[in-house]
Amino acid sequence: MALEKRFPEKRLFLRSDTETRFIRLRSETQLLAWAGGAVTVAWTIIATAILLMDTIGAGNFRAQAQRDQIIYEERLNAMSVERDHRAAEALAAQSRFSLAMDQISVMQSELLSSEDSRREMETGIEVVQATLRRAMQEREAARDEAAVLTAALDGDTSGIAGRRSSVEASGTVDLLGEALAQTAAERDLIAADAHFAIEHAAEMELELRLLEDKTDAIFRQLEEAMTVSVEPLDRMFRAAGLNPDDLLAAARRGYSGTGGPLTPFQFSTRGGATDPETERANAILGGLDRINLYRIAAERAPFAVPVHDSYRFTSGFGQRWGRMHNGTDFAAPTGTPIYAPADGVVTFAGWSSGYGRLVKIQHEFGVETRYAHQNRIRVEVGQRVSRGDRIGDIGNSGRSTGPHLHYEIRVGGRPVNPMIYIRAGQDVF
Repeated sequence: MALEKRFPEKRLFLRSDTETRFIRLRSETQLLAWAGGAVTVAWTIIATAILLMDTIGAGNFRAQAQRDQIIYEERLNAMSVERDHRAAEALAAQSRFSLAMDQISVMQSELLSSEDSRREMETGIEVVQATLRRAMQEREAARDEAAVLTAALDGDTSGIAGRRSSVEASGTVDLLGEALAQTAAERDLIAADAHFAIEHAAEMELELRLLEDKTDAIFRQLEEAMTVSVEPLDRMFRAAGLNPDDLLAAARRGYSGTGGPLTPFQFSTRGGATDPETERANAILGGLDRINLYRIAAERAPFAVPVHDSYRFTSGFGQRWGRMHNGTDFAAPTGTPIYAPADGVVTFAGWSSGYGRLVKIQHEFGVETRYAHQNRIRVEVGQRVSRGDRIGDIGNSGRSTGPHLHYEIRVGGRPVNPMIYIRAGQDVF
């Protein structure tokens, strides 16, 4: 009855030329029709509201994306400025090292020359002292002999034999006097030479002290430069998750020859323990050798960016749409060159399912890099490439929504974030 009050039964008449028919609209039918219309209107309102909210949210998302893009570009510009600054510092450090090596060469020559001069002076002084000792001994012997002859003259001198002995003794005394005079002259000459040698030795000692002060100042500058240059390299490799000692050991195994400018110094030719200056010089040379090995290791580890032209980061390392994205995407026009970030050997170059045209390069220290979605591959399997060699072109092959490079770094088969290596390299180079 309540339903009948709300929706009384109605009839819908349908009339034609020959007959008239009607349709009975019961209360239940009207209720169903009204409920269906209400549901349709409600669905229309809700769908419209959702569409409007999505449109507004999409606008906010685009604005946020634009703001993020501006912030990211500013960060990239700041990183570029910092990289240029670091490159300038590296060039300045290299210039300082070249100047330091020249100063070390001059210093080594001066030290060797002063060592030879000092050794000659010591030898001369020893000769002078030996001559003085011999002259003193000869003088004492002559005095003893003169005393003996004088005592003989004071004895019995009678007769012809006495006069003959007196004549002979007088001749002997004259000979001894001449010998004593000659010995005295030689003694005076030797004393003058010894005095000159002592004065010259004092001057040499002063020059050696001045040279030692200059050498100490040079060593301090070199040691400070070594500290400033080596510590950023240590931080770079540690930030990339690599052990610097293992890297240096691996690089040293490939370059184990000796000789050249990094041979340890030996300032003294007399053998024995090394002096402090030699140890400091050898420590500096060890630091230079460490930097040289770091340079070799840096060329064999992928610290460089594989794209040198203009590009845009479109996707980073991590979860994306519920799946793991194992690399970093560099968006750039089709045909943009792709360069090897380090020395290595090509282990794969061809088509690989979702990767499209793919290149794999095996580097030292168990590091592998991958370059996917290429338009053209420019290397072959087994080819050895160097840092900066062109290995392919950016494309849109495989599962890709646009031309870009999918860049991966794997250490021991495990994917790592490529930006760790790129940022570590930018902080130093």
